[in-house]
Amino acid sequence: MTTPDGTDIFYGSIPVFRGFGSLMDPALYTRLPDDWTVGVADIVESTKAIANQRYKAVNMAGAAVIAAVTNALEGREFPFVFGGDGASFAVSPADLPLAREALAATASWVKADLDLMMRVALVPVRDVRAQGLDIRVARFGPSSNLSYAMFSGGGLGWADAAMKRGEFAVPAAEPGAQPDLSGLSCRFEEIPSARGVILSVLVVPAKAADPLAFRKVIEDVIHLVERSPDAGRPVPPDGPPLRWPPAGLEYEARAARGGTLLKRRTVVLAFTLWAYVVLRLGIKVGGFVPKNYVQQVVENSDFRKYDDGLRMILDCTEELERELSQLLASAASHRIVRYGLHRQDAAMMTCFAPSVMRSDHVHFIDGARGGYASAASALKAMAA
Repeated sequence: MTTPDGTDIFYGSIPVFRGFGSLMDPALYTRLPDDWTVGVADIVESTKAIANQRYKAVNMAGAAVIAAVTNALEGREFPFVFGGDGASFAVSPADLPLAREALAATASWVKADLDLMMRVALVPVRDVRAQGLDIRVARFGPSSNLSYAMFSGGGLGWADAAMKRGEFAVPAAEPGAQPDLSGLSCRFEEIPSARGVILSVLVVPAKAADPLAFRKVIEDVIHLVERSPDAGRPVPPDGPPLRWPPAGLEYEARAARGGTLLKRRTVVLAFTLWAYVVLRLGIKVGGFVPKNYVQQVVENSDFRKYDDGLRMILDCTEELERELSQLLASAASHRIVRYGLHRQDAAMMTCFAPSVMRSDHVHFIDGARGGYASAASALKAMAA
């Protein structure tokens, strides 16, 4: 499905759905074309990095994949999902060479500037379907400003496992390669829980689970969360805390291009001071209205998603956590799901805003003390 100039419009043609509670409806998902490719990336030994309190670096690396590919494709829409310590996406054949180059450069940058090891892979959709699995994609709109992808069919999970086995690997670019990470930042401070617990939730189907039974469990989880006043998005209505200089200053300087690291630090310091003053005092600058931008930050936060499994970062009470844990434990005992929960006292946000003048900037949410990576470790321990 292309325009006369050859641009693939498959993803952009998928209708956006709004109610998160309907995400398990198969009718919302469209099969990826056979000639597309899935990209997967994650941090090797992310659990060790998190044990060393490098949460922000791990999240920055995962978000960098999405920023690099988006900028390489010059802003063209493509499906992606942020996973905390990595990311997944899909691209058309025309965009594959650019995505490959961006992935290779990002892996090199992550090693040089974040001192982390990132593995990356590009898996043809045809190879996934040869396993008897599928990759289907839907577009969820958390607000009228933005939509992001949901994946189903089991194929994304297989692609991730194949990457971890060393298959379909994309070698890192030569040292010194710098992806275009324009718009990637982490200026907001950690977001403390308002209800008692920031809970990272990861739920996937058990092996050979009945699809209808799994769907019901996911819908029950979402219903439990949405009907309860004891749980909600971790980003407060007035936006995340903002201080200067920001805690993520060093990462943003390393993501910037041009000049020495000292020069980039100086530029980022100056710009973040200007942004801090404008946002804190609510100063309108041209067409930029701080109040509107902060509202969009709240609405555009991806605190819940689906990529062959349910992911959520919730601000909830201990009572709601217990209810959720009991529901999932019962489902696991019936071999319907495998799950991981991880509790912490704060959430964190990593932002991708190519232009603050547009309303479709996206803000990636994770727990601030291990998040999705620690929930995944709990899930693996259950499976062992």
